[in-house]
Amino acid sequence: MSSTKQLDPAVCNVKVTSGAVVCFEADYYGDITIGARTVIHPKARIIAEAGPIIIGESNLIEEQAQIINRLPEGTEAGDQLPVMVIGNNNVFEVDSYCQASKVGDNNVLEAKSHVGPGVELTRGCVVGSLCSLVCPQVVQENTVIYGDELHHRTQSEKPAPQGLQLDFLTKILPNYHYLIKPKKKVAA
Repeated sequence: MSSTKQLDPAVCNVKVTSGAVVCFEADYYGDITIGARTVIHPKARIIAEAGPIIIGESNLIEEQAQIINRLPEGTEAGDQLPVMVIGNNNVFEVDSYCQASKVGDNNVLEAKSHVGPGVELTRGCVVGSLCSLVCPQVVQENTVIYGDELHHRTQSEKPAPQGLQLDFLTKILPNYHYLIKPKKKVAA
């Protein structure tokens, strides 16, 4: 395995917390903070064009998942950059796309789901496979969105945490991929 890709500090500032497994082969752009126990697979894309992205703890971001903080077309950046905040224990499955303004805790974006700008996922929400949320809205707690017509229903419990999968990936991914290590603090 050769490591020819560079994380150019001119375009990329990735801050990794101790305990996170962040594969080097993913695409990163902008100011990104990654919390403890978060796993980012190779080929994921995290793009912070409009402002920083803060990813909480114990999130799983799978292959080809895209998390993008971008200004909507036709708008210009003001004095304050919009910060995209992603809570804890979220799952971004294969080829999901998220441009939500805020993602709370315990949400699941299933494979090939699409969450556009102006959407806010609260807690315990599931966006089903191939579902596309493009109109600005706040999705209420424990809502499941599914089907071609984007049916909504409320589930009685939040989605199960992915603790076992995170533990497994934390052990396996370092054996086969280069990782971005947390920066060591300089003693004063």
